[in-house]
Amino acid sequence: MEPLPYIGRTSQFFRESSKRVLKPPTKLWKGSCEDEFKTAFRIEAQILEKLGHHPRTVPYHGMSGNGIVLSEASHGNLQKFIDSRNGEMHASLRWRLAEQAAEAITHMHKNGVIHSDLRPENFLVHDSGTRSADGLTLLDLWLCDFRGSTCKVPKLDGGHMPDTPFFDPRITSWESKPATDIFSLGSIIYAIMTGYWPFRTSPPPSAAEAMDIYRDEVDKLFGKGTFPDTSGLQGGDVIRGCWEQCCRSTE
Repeated sequence: MEPLPYIGRTSQFFRESSKRVLKPPTKLWKGSCEDEFKTAFRIEAQILEKLGHHPRTVPYHGMSGNGIVLSEASHGNLQKFIDSRNGEMHASLRWRLAEQAAEAITHMHKNGVIHSDLRPENFLVHDSGTRSADGLTLLDLWLCDFRGSTCKVPKLDGGHMPDTPFFDPRITSWESKPATDIFSLGSIIYAIMTGYWPFRTSPPPSAAEAMDIYRDEVDKLFGKGTFPDTSGLQGGDVIRGCWEQCCRSTE
């Protein structure tokens, strides 16, 4: 199998066929968090089974050994797509992707699942195989990476919370709730519509120290209820509603 250049703290990726990828745990070594890795993959597989087939969820093809098999997205994750094509993205595509992000969360919440780690990296961009009336390729979003997610039936808890700027520092409880995902959605739609994370005018910081500084600054601003101006953006009211906890659902 062909190794792919994506690696996370608990997983790696291999191309199993032309349209499918295998996502096994990162190779373990003595003293590593083996139980944590196994739990993360068990949770992801169970949640993907619960969500079933849906156009906004990454297609799941079962287990293979100690990994899970998923469909491969033609354009990678949403963060890389935005960073590489921001200048080319027309308004209709941005709004289509924003609507689809909300659709993915709506389906998930209707099935009792809270993602708890929503960010552009955890959406995949895929060619739908169709064209618009003016000949433009129509792209679809797939929500992915449910290792940190929670669900009441069956009882699953990945024990994760989002990172800044997709996290609301004003929370009074560290329990994942639908509002956790809804706040994240506000920052995701903002990133789709502007091309940048809140309070950024360039792609996300690549250096760990710069990222820490950015997150500290944004936590202070969000903690005071200070958010970027969205008045001139399509969907600006929706973004503000997510950030200001006015939106109770994504429908």
